[in-house]
Amino acid sequence: MSAPWSPPPPLTVTDVTVRFAGLTALDRVSFTVDPGSVHAVIGPNGAGKSTCFNVLSGVYRASGGSVRFGAGELTGLAPHAVASLGIARTFQNLALSPHTTVAESLLLGRHRLMRSGFLAAGLRLPAAAREDRLHRERVREIAEFVGLEGDLGAPTGSLPYGKQKLVELARALCMEPRLLLLDEPVAGMTADERQRTAAVIAGVRDGLGISIVLVEHDMGVVMRLADAVTVLDFGRRIGGGTPAQVQNDPAVVRAYLGEEDPAA
Repeated sequence: MSAPWSPPPPLTVTDVTVRFAGLTALDRVSFTVDPGSVHAVIGPNGAGKSTCFNVLSGVYRASGGSVRFGAGELTGLAPHAVASLGIARTFQNLALSPHTTVAESLLLGRHRLMRSGFLAAGLRLPAAAREDRLHRERVREIAEFVGLEGDLGAPTGSLPYGKQKLVELARALCMEPRLLLLDEPVAGMTADERQRTAAVIAGVRDGLGISIVLVEHDMGVVMRLADAVTVLDFGRRIGGGTPAQVQNDPAVVRAYLGEEDPAA
């Protein structure tokens, strides 16, 4: 599948702080996502991963710090404004209508790219019909890329869970993003589904050049996919580097396994 979008700029997160009613959920967190790379954000439960994701996508507003996508400042933008800059996300829990077909679900991802108004589309004016045909062709290309070409006519809710997660990933790709935020993309999947989805994500990076920020608990998937890793614990960045560096970082090991009992 060819990529019609331009190469992504770096995503630069600098000293981002988030407070809720006196509780500090993120405390001066900084990291950079290099163009065309997979950058994983990991940490134990309650580490601040979801808060970080919600800041990047505009759901939460940071109390301090900065998030920049190239020259564009994301801090304080609403989710639709963040999306308009070429940033798409998936969700930990499925956010799909079970009764719409896969094709209809993917077309929703094209919405921000559509130029014809509802009236023109409803009247099937030539320009609107031509645009609709082009969007449907693009949907078929993306469905084929993720392995859903045989399911376009099926109701989304009739598919196995792993395929439904792929529909959500494909819908995000239909936005033609330059940066993709994946919130636990393999959570709840079987081993085969995890392997298949990880291969699709690798293809997005390698074949399309899209930058990816990945929040995932499955360390096997993280270590296989990530070019770089940021580790959070209690809202603070406690480590970072390549997967191998992070795996051997004593601070990271302590965060996941707890301090070793000297009496043991």
